[in-house]
Amino acid sequence: MAVTILGIESSCDDTSAAILRDGHLYSNVISGQDVHRNYGGVVPELASRAHQQHIIPVVDQAFQQAGILKEEIDAVAFTQGPGLLGSLMVGSSFAKSFSLSQAIPLIGVNHLQAHILAHFIKDPEKQGRDTPRFPFLCLLVSGGHTQLTVVRDHLDMEIIGETIDDAAGEAFDKCGKIMDLPYPAGPIIDKKAQLGNPHAFEFTRPKIEELNYSFSGLKTAFLYFLRDQVKQDKDFISNNFNDLCASLQYTIIDILMDKLIQAAQQTGIREVGIAGGVSANSGLKDAIHQAAQKHNWKVHIPRFEYTMDNAAMIAMTGYYKYLNEDFSGIDVVPQARFKY
Repeated sequence: MAVTILGIESSCDDTSAAILRDGHLYSNVISGQDVHRNYGGVVPELASRAHQQHIIPVVDQAFQQAGILKEEIDAVAFTQGPGLLGSLMVGSSFAKSFSLSQAIPLIGVNHLQAHILAHFIKDPEKQGRDTPRFPFLCLLVSGGHTQLTVVRDHLDMEIIGETIDDAAGEAFDKCGKIMDLPYPAGPIIDKKAQLGNPHAFEFTRPKIEELNYSFSGLKTAFLYFLRDQVKQDKDFISNNFNDLCASLQYTIIDILMDKLIQAAQQTGIREVGIAGGVSANSGLKDAIHQAAQKHNWKVHIPRFEYTMDNAAMIAMTGYYKYLNEDFSGIDVVPQARFKY
């Protein structure tokens, strides 16, 4: 018998709803929030208010696109955490209400685990693309998180390395803000980096033990470097903008890849995937393909729309948890920090 899941994602500033049946995606609707561009980052209170405005229209559109009735839904999965608490509360409240009204199971999902399971979403555009074989190694890189995870099964994952301070996505955005770029700065830096010299400037690389990451030192070094250069040339940033973007991006990716290569060597795993918003970065994708040729890896990169925050990955995770009968009680609470 087919299993149909409604997924709800509201961890940060994107409101999303998706409908998935037996792993096959029927709809995935996402509504962003442009208001945060005026503030250089996500404002939690504005985000939660926008989620309240968007949640019902987004879910309604997901049902219309899927051509599925609410009575056909077997369970509703929602992002339980990590994320902004106010935003998470909007999604969880809606999911609880839907669960009660339809008398169907409620499934709390870890947002980061869902990013990894985005590799398994089935849709017409993915025909012929292989899914990772277990065990595989996944580098999760997003605005708020950077992790190395060994994935032994759909719901059996072990974090073997993570950032001890800023995430890679934060490094892109915060360094972009130093250069007066709008939020989010990552995509702009990626675009301009392709026009610059990645070796024009050298920036600090942290010396962190084991497989953990750190990006706060790079951000500080970048700030002080520009401060000193602008004192000598007030037009330094504009005159060297493409080279600055290329050098910054090269450094961030080099830090990410160094630990990923170490992890692959230590674990002996050659199935390697990336996930999260920064996995859409062209430089990171080029770097992982180059490493794959050198180290004989088989690489898996999700489609662009599944790298960002979306409900399809929540529904996909909900589907596997449904098969395991891993349900949540109506008293389940959102968690700003949520380990899997």
